[in-house]
Amino acid sequence: MLSEQEYKIDILGNIPFISIHIGTLLIFWVGFSWVALITCFALWFIRMFGVTAGYHRYFSHRTYKTTRWFQFILAVIGNSAAQLGPLWWAAHHRHHHHYSDTKQDIHSPIVHGFWWSHIGWVMCPKYSQTDEKKVRDFAQYPELQWLNRFHMIVPIVLAIILTVIGIVFQQYIPQLKTNGLQMLAWGFFLSTLLLYHSTFTINSLAHIFGDRRFNTIDSSRNNWFLALITLGEGWHNNHHFYPASERQGFYWWEIDVTHYILTLLAWLGIVWNLRTPPKQIYEQLSLKSADKTSQVINISDSDVD
Repeated sequence: MLSEQEYKIDILGNIPFISIHIGTLLIFWVGFSWVALITCFALWFIRMFGVTAGYHRYFSHRTYKTTRWFQFILAVIGNSAAQLGPLWWAAHHRHHHHYSDTKQDIHSPIVHGFWWSHIGWVMCPKYSQTDEKKVRDFAQYPELQWLNRFHMIVPIVLAIILTVIGIVFQQYIPQLKTNGLQMLAWGFFLSTLLLYHSTFTINSLAHIFGDRRFNTIDSSRNNWFLALITLGEGWHNNHHFYPASERQGFYWWEIDVTHYILTLLAWLGIVWNLRTPPKQIYEQLSLKSADKTSQVINISDSDVD
């Protein structure tokens, strides 16, 4: 278990994080408009893709390849989700896979409880630093170092842009019934809050609720609902069994929106070498399925006799 110092929460150091939660309450004062709602959903979707395709599948696991310029775009989109820098995110995630659901795993719900795994560790100053030894492959890029160091600049710029757009709409297209504060509240605060807690469910709920296709050494589980709200990250047991795969929904019925978008980008030549689960995995699963069917048949035959 973690020591009392390691469980310490830094309120002052997390003012931006807390402010986003409080700022979301503005939606009850600024009113509703379809423009604000669509902006909220669009920015949730785009930034979630930045986290899943960029921070997770690319920077943490290198499950596909791309150019340096698109690498930077992925980093910026992920950074706009206000989940710190790409190097910090990838370093902690690699640590998680190395020690998954052991005492060294800093956000295991099995070891440290739900609250800590979901949000507590994010607010602990002990884990605010980046262990660059774990991300030497990407730490060599100065633009990623800059984003990692000044990780609040992109979210702040996004918030300002949304506010300005809202003011312009109010001035020149009043029929849209939106304004600067409304766009800030819905487009940035609420959208970011949804991003936080949908992403955090993979650390917490995806190790508690769901099915286990593979007998991994951790408690990772596949959860279709979490896959829907995280663009495919909910196929967590699949991912922990073979983290080198870009595709986390191993079968066509396992919805993995991030995979669909990356496949489209591969067709366009923007990304390439999308890594997939090896054939042996599917062959093993087929054998297991055949064994279960055989057992059922044998049981049925014995019952008849």
